[in-house]
Amino acid sequence: MAFSITAHAAWQDVGNVVRVTEQRANRIVLQTSSGALAEVSFFDLDAVRVRIAPVGRFELNPSYAIENKDRKTPVVKVIQTSGEIILTNYFGAKIIINRKPFTITVLDADGSVVVSDDAARAAMFDRESGEIRATKLRRGAFETYYGFGEKALPFSRDGQVLSNWNTDTYRYTAGTDPLYQSIPFFIALAGGKAYGLFFHNTFRTGFDMGKTSPEKYTLTAAGGELDYFIFTGGKERTPAKILEDYTNLTGRMPLPPLWALGYQQSRFSYFPESRVREITGEFRRRKIPADAVYIDIDFMDGFRIFTWDKEKFPNPQQLNEDLAKIGFRSIVIVNPAVKRDTQFSVYQEGKANGFFVKRADGSEFNGNVWAGNSAFVDFTNPQARDWFGAKYKIFLDAGVSGFWNDMNEPSVFPDEKDNPVPLQHSPFKTLPLDVQHFGDGVAGTHARFHNIYGMQMARATWENLRKLEPEKRPFVLSRAGFSGIQRYAAVWTGDNTASWEHLRLSLPMLLNMSVSGIPLVGADVGGYSDNPSGELFARWLQAAALMPLLRPHAEKGTINKEPWEFGADFERINRASIELRYQFLPYLYTLFQKHERNGQPVLRPLWFEYPSDVKTYLIEDEYLVGKDLLVAPVLSEGQRKRSVYFPVGDDWRDWFSGEIYKGGTRAEINAPLEKLPIFARVGAVISTQPTIQNTTEMPNAPITLNVIAGILPDKTETSEIHQDAGDGYGYKLKDWREIKIEHKKGSLRLNRFGSFANPQKIRFIEALGISNKPSEMRIDSKIVENIEIDSARKRLRIEIDDGAKEIIMKP
Repeated sequence: MAFSITAHAAWQDVGNVVRVTEQRANRIVLQTSSGALAEVSFFDLDAVRVRIAPVGRFELNPSYAIENKDRKTPVVKVIQTSGEIILTNYFGAKIIINRKPFTITVLDADGSVVVSDDAARAAMFDRESGEIRATKLRRGAFETYYGFGEKALPFSRDGQVLSNWNTDTYRYTAGTDPLYQSIPFFIALAGGKAYGLFFHNTFRTGFDMGKTSPEKYTLTAAGGELDYFIFTGGKERTPAKILEDYTNLTGRMPLPPLWALGYQQSRFSYFPESRVREITGEFRRRKIPADAVYIDIDFMDGFRIFTWDKEKFPNPQQLNEDLAKIGFRSIVIVNPAVKRDTQFSVYQEGKANGFFVKRADGSEFNGNVWAGNSAFVDFTNPQARDWFGAKYKIFLDAGVSGFWNDMNEPSVFPDEKDNPVPLQHSPFKTLPLDVQHFGDGVAGTHARFHNIYGMQMARATWENLRKLEPEKRPFVLSRAGFSGIQRYAAVWTGDNTASWEHLRLSLPMLLNMSVSGIPLVGADVGGYSDNPSGELFARWLQAAALMPLLRPHAEKGTINKEPWEFGADFERINRASIELRYQFLPYLYTLFQKHERNGQPVLRPLWFEYPSDVKTYLIEDEYLVGKDLLVAPVLSEGQRKRSVYFPVGDDWRDWFSGEIYKGGTRAEINAPLEKLPIFARVGAVISTQPTIQNTTEMPNAPITLNVIAGILPDKTETSEIHQDAGDGYGYKLKDWREIKIEHKKGSLRLNRFGSFANPQKIRFIEALGISNKPSEMRIDSKIVENIEIDSARKRLRIEIDDGAKEIIMKP
């Protein structure tokens, strides 16, 4: 359901600028004729912030979305005339404030409009209800919009109405909105030029992206300030620059532990302990790579969080020690609700310290969840966060490696008398709006804090894991989130179903989540609810094989969904899909390190790298991994070939055959059941490794540099490989190695930096797209004697020393 404006609302606009009340290096504060206060600033060099406080004073609430860090304050030039106030940044981008009426227009350095207000409805509010809204003009009928986090909606958001209110939406379908997460950020794209908008408001918010009025879009909120950021994109105006600036504002995911990028097996539930051992043992016996197994709520004592059922799991420490011996790690689930049991120590402590949310009358709020009648931790209280987070020690002491924060929208099971019709968006599925929160010292109601509740739970988890085990990188998976969730957790798309529709839906959902600043994203492979066929599971596993998070999951009562459960032929196909992922782990790991550095996503829509190619704007059934791999999975039952579009600007080679495809063309590609169509960008150098069974084997696995042949004589391509210990924070100091690779026609140069003592060694170079033996190859001036040629696959292969610096090839 979309957020809608109440019919009786007494709306008024902001009015005219009456006077300038404050001017500083980067901002200006204005009094308006309506009594509202407005602040307009260059928050950063290419980030404009507009704040409008209808009540005439700005709120003191701490921001949960904006990362708390030192920032440089840009200096801007301010010019005032009788009709306008103009703020200009260092590069020449401008904010033009019209005085009568108050409107904002943002221009780029070339003087082109980035975005402008609708003068008739620029900014409006209703003091009685607290509702606010702003309306912007679209740049034309073909301006498209992406992001908004987790939405089961069409790929581009133009012409859609969207709502942000974290909701437990079990078995959602295409068109269900809202879902589990709220990310009020989007990237707008038109004619190759992009800008971004982030609505910095935690209340229920809504966006009408041209559905009601095609020439404009409107953002609304049920309360709070009209507070938004415009990311101009600087001189480049590219999606990459937008996302760099947005993640500079809201934070980036620190490099995750390497093991978390491996295959993770999950089910509701693997119990007792013997079943966990059986499942993990089968992976090793069948030689199917995997790194982690999930242990769902049945491990708890009566669903009491931070406990073990001693009958089902008599010795969790020994279990985890044994799992570690075979290269497995465990991930356990933790929910936000505490069973209301006066004999339960966690409940006793939380109640005694006032760490649970309260009703408006000051009494403790209780709701029904898996544990029965339960209290809910107030994660907006820093003392409650630390208390809750310290409880993870019981799991760390038992050898648990990762944590899964579930039910944290927060979700409540409604009573039938309150909810006679089981509506997907029933108000009784979460806490009442008047429940009170501490608000990090600025108290307020659940209406304000609902959307950040799950993120603050993930924060409590992540921050305290860092304290408890400072030498390790936390892995946290969260079902709910808000802008900034990437600082603390990976996310997934919630309780989907085993259907071809949901497989197809997973791609646009994950692509939009990825360009919403969240790099570690995934969907429940095979579908959480219902039973997939062998073909559906195999195709889903292929589609997800190179996505950031790879995790099948299954509901109680469904069939077993492990990779071997669909017969020998499907087991072989599924094993190959997982092996493919492990082969590309050096490349994937480097992409996550790049995200931490510049905010770029691991998973990318085609338009992200090719914004000038308008044919990419609506392609939702292909994806890029970094900039060098294009994946075109099969998404329909019985399909054995598919059409693939190759974007303008680069040529591409089939990863398996070496066949070349020109950019700007479309081709029919054979895709038998055992094949995932993958294409590598011409000129790229992509690092891979041989098949391993888990990430503990990576240090001894030799790296192959895959050089994608066909680069033009006047072109130079660069790529990188990041290497470190795979855990801990030595990579932030000196314990890292980076290999910078320069590729020109006929030559490859490798430069190494850093002082990591035990990196994976580069042992092979393979050139994809070469059928004939070259006349000569040299490594650091020495002639190469042994050159392998596989003409059928168009691959050339040579062996090199890890310290090799230059490879020359003559045709």
